[in-house]
Amino acid sequence: MSAAVQAFIEMLAVERGAAPNTLAAYRRDLDAAEELLGDPAHASHEQIADLAGAWADLAPATVARKSSALRQFFGFALDEGWRADDPSAALPRPGARRPLPKVLSHAEVERLFERAELEAESGSPTTIRMLTMLELLYGSGLRVSELVTLPVSAVPRDAPLLTVTGKGGQARMVPVSGRAQEALGRWLGVRDAQSPYLFPSRKKHLSRVRLFQMLKELAIRADLAPEKISPHVLRHAFATHLLEGGTDLRVLQTLLGHADISTTQIYTHVDAARLVALVNTRHPLARSRG
Repeated sequence: MSAAVQAFIEMLAVERGAAPNTLAAYRRDLDAAEELLGDPAHASHEQIADLAGAWADLAPATVARKSSALRQFFGFALDEGWRADDPSAALPRPGARRPLPKVLSHAEVERLFERAELEAESGSPTTIRMLTMLELLYGSGLRVSELVTLPVSAVPRDAPLLTVTGKGGQARMVPVSGRAQEALGRWLGVRDAQSPYLFPSRKKHLSRVRLFQMLKELAIRADLAPEKISPHVLRHAFATHLLEGGTDLRVLQTLLGHADISTTQIYTHVDAARLVALVNTRHPLARSRG
């Protein structure tokens, strides 16, 4: 990695407080760009324009992400005086559309919980842990990285709120339902008391990959298509089902820990029937009929 790219990564960590996963993603994309361009601080417009051909077989979303990483690097290089120009205009612009998130129906969520609750009746620590994590993913909308790294100290004692450290090290308070509190209480009674993590593993804490696998296995046992279930899908379901219930978009933004409300707006893809019913009952012209 060139000194310029390394300085950029360090700036993201120190000045912007980027999370480790974000830093790793930037590092991968910029390392790959260096293989094609050499030191990007000195790459020519022609070299940058040629990236379109090198990235031709990549998905539009991947090209958009790689272009974004370089665009931010070039802005940094310009500010630092390493470049006299900003060549970002030469970067590929695929115009990738952000896909709508997968969402589980209410019936599918109920089936998943029914299976988890049935298995937890055995009193096995692993099944109680699974139910607790499920309650926090769907009941509180936690990101998978937020869930697996939760310290025991974040668990509420009196107030029904969970202290979560999200992207960029930003802390927020997340409400914990009565169901989740009950599951947490059961889990605290059987977990390894020596670990500072709420969901410990042999080395540190439960990994994201292992949680992903556990949810797929639970889905199969619940007679659900495993490809439809993931921690992220449960977070999407949390957001969408709250919106369907009438939750304000700004409130949802706070609950999800989104810095920009435009990120939250992707969850407004509620079912068309509800939108039609809303217009028919709430619009002034609907109320003026008589």
